[in-house]
Amino acid sequence: MSQARKNWRDSAFARRLGLAAPIIQGPFGGGLSSLALAAGVSNAGGLGSFGVHHLDGAAIAATAAALRQHTDRPFALNLWLPHRSDQRSWSDEHFARVAELFRGHFDSLELPLPQQPTATWPCFDEQLEAVLQARPAVFSFVYGVPSEQAVERCRSAGILTLGTATSVAEARALEAAGVEAVVASGFEAGGHRAAFLADPEEGLIGTLALVPQVVDALHIPVVAAGGIADGRGVAAALCLGAQAVQIGTAFLACRESGTSDLHRQALLDPNSPGTALTRAFSGRLARGIRNRLLEDLAASQHLLAGYPAQGEFASLLKPPALAQGCGDLLALWSGQSAPLLRDTELAALWRRLLTGTDALLGAGPSTP
Repeated sequence: MSQARKNWRDSAFARRLGLAAPIIQGPFGGGLSSLALAAGVSNAGGLGSFGVHHLDGAAIAATAAALRQHTDRPFALNLWLPHRSDQRSWSDEHFARVAELFRGHFDSLELPLPQQPTATWPCFDEQLEAVLQARPAVFSFVYGVPSEQAVERCRSAGILTLGTATSVAEARALEAAGVEAVVASGFEAGGHRAAFLADPEEGLIGTLALVPQVVDALHIPVVAAGGIADGRGVAAALCLGAQAVQIGTAFLACRESGTSDLHRQALLDPNSPGTALTRAFSGRLARGIRNRLLEDLAASQHLLAGYPAQGEFASLLKPPALAQGCGDLLALWSGQSAPLLRDTELAALWRRLLTGTDALLGAGPSTP
């Protein structure tokens, strides 16, 4: 234990990627990822991540090129795998029913109900090929297990594969497929619950319980995620056997992220109403801050569309809600760690994470 305490920054996972500290910035979708945040975390000595699941192949290539203009350090690109629950189109009847549920919210913004969204979602095979061509240090992914061919192509290209599991069974499935490291994501985490072997409501396991179970079950590195926002959380996760941590909400509150001012204010609000799990914003179960839209649709979630159709529709509220300063109609993604947030600048958060962990596990070497 004394050796582990002395060298917490020097885990096998950190050495593999050349990180100064085994801290991963969680990837964000919906425009919340940013070059400044991902590159900033990588330049600080962690692993910055950029969520590219909403981008087509050309945009993924451009994003990777832009990241390399801002950092020469390792970074991760993140995709969502296709899932059996995906819904990419509507019947007229279903759209009319869901639109009616949202009528009062569009009325409150003095907007008419929109027509059916016509956006087309990027082709996953094209996205995956773009990631492979971009050759990030890490390809992270959620909602399943990539094909054997995809895993082998990553391995041949020197790209570390990092899958997400919300249960021991999912973690074992990822290891059996040749994935090189697994994020064990507790139910405290903000954003989407990335379950893929069972309905996400069936696997709401907390980080403190999930991480040691996954560590004991696997022979590959485990990354802890969910509810970690300061040095106490980092230290606890490493003592449970994780080789690294993935932090989302604390980085989301930084000005370097793509978060709106309304979202950031909600994350830092000392009188926040807390978080809840909902399908209202995207069609998949996800954790966000309680607001009027979430509460109004709580009893009607079984009537909503699946992902990404529901998300395309709900996202139509975002531009006018932002313009009118109405956070009650936005998807305010957040984990349960939000009351612990103190920093809005990446440099300050990074220092707090390192010094807080040092205070508990012993000081490591100075950062670059």
